[in-house]
Amino acid sequence: MPHDPRFGPDPDSLHPLPDHPRVTFIRNLDLPPNVEVGAYTYYDDPAGPQAFLDNILYHFAFLGDRLRIGRFCAIAAGTRFLMNGGNHRLDAPSTYPFAIFGGAWAGRLPDETAFPNRGDTVIGHDVWLGHDATILPGVTIGDGAVVAAKSVVTRDVPPYAIVAGNPAVIVRMRVPPEVAERLLALAWWDWTPERITRCLPAISGGDVAALEGEVV
Repeated sequence: MPHDPRFGPDPDSLHPLPDHPRVTFIRNLDLPPNVEVGAYTYYDDPAGPQAFLDNILYHFAFLGDRLRIGRFCAIAAGTRFLMNGGNHRLDAPSTYPFAIFGGAWAGRLPDETAFPNRGDTVIGHDVWLGHDATILPGVTIGDGAVVAAKSVVTRDVPPYAIVAGNPAVIVRMRVPPEVAERLLALAWWDWTPERITRCLPAISGGDVAALEGEVV
């Protein structure tokens, strides 16, 4: 079905702002199979869209971990995702990854793939990742959360939390817990473009009660 411009930008466009090629709807890049990104999530970098892919580090397919990013996320320039391929063993005399160099060093270890694996890295919906943020392997960042510029996220972030620092800690919550629960129940990011467009005053400038009033 052709895109209807009455209901927002085309989610299938690589550059939704024609005069600003630095802004990219990420899911329209040639993403590797172990990366999935939801509609309308954008990356903004003067270096261009390739910088997003270059900043997914140590992501080796044979490890099986995935980077999953939700819908309507805002990802600033320099955001880095460190994946499980960057982990080294700590339970031996050396942390050096001898096995990956093959040759005479191949087949010399009982299990050459026994590197620490903390699982998938998951970024929820409506998440804002600030400039030069770094996300470590296996972290889950909840819906509606904010990661401040230059933060290093080493552990899970609850929905609607604002975190900052190295390691990142919760500075405050964007909304009270009961409001967060109501917003999560509404899950406006799953609505149709038509409904989101109609409800923009409540989504972007109202409160949860106003948003609940749009539920029909």
